[in-house]
Amino acid sequence: MLVVRVLGPVEVAVGDTRVDLGGSLPRRLLAALVAAGGQVVADDRLAELVWGAKPPAKAAATLQVYVSRLRRALGPEGRGLLERDGFGYRFDAARATVDASRFIELIEAGRGLSPGEAMHGLTEALELWRGRPYADLAESDDVDAARSRLTELREVALEERAAARLATGDATGAVPDLEELVRAAPLRERRWALLVLALYRCGRQGDALAAVRRARAVLAEELGVDLGVELQDLERQVLAQDPSLRKRPSGRPLTSFLGRDTELDTIASLFGAQRLVSLVGPAGVGKTRLAVEYADDPWFARLADVRHPGELPSVVADAIGLVAVRDDPVSAVIRAIGDRSGLLVLDNCEHVIEAVADLVVALLPHCPGLRVLATSREPLGIDGEVTVAVQPLPPKSAEALLVDRVQAVRPGWQPTIDERAQASRISAALDGLPLAIELAAARARMFGLGEIAERLTDRFAVLGSVPRGSLTAHATLEAAIGWSVDLLSDSDRALLLRLWPFEGGFTLEAADAVRPAAQTETTLELLSSLVTRSVVVADTSEMPTRYLMLESVRAYCQSIDPDPASAQHAHAQWVTGLGERWVVAVRTRRGGQFMSAVSRELPNIRAGLAYLREHSPDVALHTFGLLALLFTRHVHKKEAITLAWELLRAAPDAPVFDRVRAMVTQTALVAIGGDRDSAIQIISEAFRLAKKMPVDDPVDVAELYCNLAFCSVEVGCHDLAADAANQGIAIASQHGLSGLVRACETVRAVAFVVRAYAAGDVPAMIEAATAARKHGQSFTAGWSSLVLAEVRLRVTDEHTDEVLDALRHAATVMLRERDMPNALIAFRFGALALARLGRSFDAVQLQAAVLHHAERFGTMPSAMLSQGFDWVDEPLADILPPAERAAAQAAGARLGITEMAALLG
Repeated sequence: MLVVRVLGPVEVAVGDTRVDLGGSLPRRLLAALVAAGGQVVADDRLAELVWGAKPPAKAAATLQVYVSRLRRALGPEGRGLLERDGFGYRFDAARATVDASRFIELIEAGRGLSPGEAMHGLTEALELWRGRPYADLAESDDVDAARSRLTELREVALEERAAARLATGDATGAVPDLEELVRAAPLRERRWALLVLALYRCGRQGDALAAVRRARAVLAEELGVDLGVELQDLERQVLAQDPSLRKRPSGRPLTSFLGRDTELDTIASLFGAQRLVSLVGPAGVGKTRLAVEYADDPWFARLADVRHPGELPSVVADAIGLVAVRDDPVSAVIRAIGDRSGLLVLDNCEHVIEAVADLVVALLPHCPGLRVLATSREPLGIDGEVTVAVQPLPPKSAEALLVDRVQAVRPGWQPTIDERAQASRISAALDGLPLAIELAAARARMFGLGEIAERLTDRFAVLGSVPRGSLTAHATLEAAIGWSVDLLSDSDRALLLRLWPFEGGFTLEAADAVRPAAQTETTLELLSSLVTRSVVVADTSEMPTRYLMLESVRAYCQSIDPDPASAQHAHAQWVTGLGERWVVAVRTRRGGQFMSAVSRELPNIRAGLAYLREHSPDVALHTFGLLALLFTRHVHKKEAITLAWELLRAAPDAPVFDRVRAMVTQTALVAIGGDRDSAIQIISEAFRLAKKMPVDDPVDVAELYCNLAFCSVEVGCHDLAADAANQGIAIASQHGLSGLVRACETVRAVAFVVRAYAAGDVPAMIEAATAARKHGQSFTAGWSSLVLAEVRLRVTDEHTDEVLDALRHAATVMLRERDMPNALIAFRFGALALARLGRSFDAVQLQAAVLHHAERFGTMPSAMLSQGFDWVDEPLADILPPAERAAAQAAGARLGITEMAALLG
């Protein structure tokens, strides 16, 4: 995408390549158009902005020359953005990346975010600033207004970033930034107020009052006014040592707290009506820190060191300040609390969960002012308990936490754009777990972020030990996860160790397929236990529910699995079984329904095939063939083609049937990817090899010949297609497979269409296309409708209504079957049909949508009767004026598949 930078001297880039605009005049021309914000700039006004008060005599003509040069400089990515409109020119900034627009967007997005997230976004915005906005343009009312707005936004962003840093608790780090800000703009009172507050929170009351005096003196000298209301109130609060000025009570953790504002609000709202709230979540997610941040002077009972349930009441007695307990400690605690109001935090309850539940049941009825906040890997399971699921941090908050902690070990460090990308990669790889992120940041003393990211394949070695003073009860992330796993029953642990090979989650059915054979409990019971204990997460937003393991938990389970090969083998067998069920679904016309479920398993399929390729390459090739339609319809073609080559090379001695099936799939992928010549070579070799296949399973073999014929006709090999179809018909007829007979007859009829096209026999083309549509069933019916529509479009401008009817049918079938390549062909033909009906805007819009989705899917399928779509696209090239065409193309790029189908009616 074209990138235009105007926050400083004008620069243009495409990707990482800088564009030479050809001198100062084209730069001023582009800057003037960008400053107009997409509005038309009249010729005379544009001439003033480019040449000043003395434009050339024939300014409009000269402008035209420079506009033409600028379009050439912008190249294919940008020339269409510079448009002639009426009596002037406009630059369609909405279709490019303009740094000024991004700058404004990031600053506005910062409102309402947590302080850490706001710091991240504001820093990203400020990094875009390279100098005076629109530096190439002279002063004028319009340009000065745009420039002033951006400059003021920058000043506000600098202040808001300092305020966000202060809000995270980093007063010490905020002070030098704020000192610099008040030096740069001493009349902005907001900066003085933030500096005073930061100094006070650092324990520097005297310096805070001195800053107030400095502010008063500057305002009196420069403006002759006293402090504003905010600074006056702040001065009084500092003098009175108002407790509300302190961000957090003493005794809190020394590090800033980021990304949990929603959880804090949730806890506060629940305690408005409830007396027992449990924070439940996996190891390292930050439950203890969240409890500490919420609680204001609580009774804090740390239970991680309790080794026997009988010790629990004494630990709680210690927490509420009982020095000596001579009788029953539970009774003593009840007497000590009495009617007092207070919050009891019970931290790390999971290993003594039943004892904690009994204690809470005993305390709450007798202590009416008591509230209990528990942290645990699982709920207490008692009446009246409300649980808050503490999830890993969302991506922006996780990245902000990593940056904050790296800055703590590298004072003054500010991440580059590349380092921010690496921070995002690290925080995602660590599942957004605060403990893991903090341990990764600690390694920034000795590694760059890129090195840390690369070393996370062995995460427990990289992440090291928890620093002294941390709230976590465990020395390492590995120990924290091990604590959770050690608390599981033998049956729970045995199932867990079978689940780590799954990538991207799994269903209950999948877990049942890989479970150890000796277990007596049902998979539902075992999986429910794992979810309850926060080592597996249930995503109930999907149907059926998907279960996931955090990457750190997966890595731990793999590291302790006594037989990892067995777990991977069971997982790979499940992948093969998925392929077998998929074939059944396709044959019973439920393929479209099953496709969405299978496509969700792509990460698992990739992992299973990788294992099989190394350990059982013949099975890997067989499994790939079973899932052929998935790879041709749902996987990016470059990835799928590479996989097909690798699997065929790895299994040279696989059964002939499996090799031919894989080569047929490979043909389809290569053809869809746009390389028809290579596809022809592959399918020709596949047909020669097919003649050696034994007919062990007539359904499999007849179906393979049908698919071989289908791919042959798709790449223009009509004689080969007819021969393969005849082979399929003979086998299917011999074994009474009437459905396959009709499918092969359909493909053969389409082969006759291609043969007639090559011979220039139009009547034969139409006759064969009509016959194909008559034979077709299910998918082949939709495909034959597509062929008939193409034939009609190529041979005549008439019958457009019939064409649209055929295309609607084809698109409906292809979308039902989740066949995106052929659906896109139907829509591309549809654009030409709409143009012939006079619906020019809809035609260009649909054409643009097809090209957008084809690029997204890595799909460039050919038309049946030619290798390209020039005959479809050329009539659409000049049917709209440039401005309307650009609007239609922009609208088309935003269309989803449903909206595309709606354009065909």
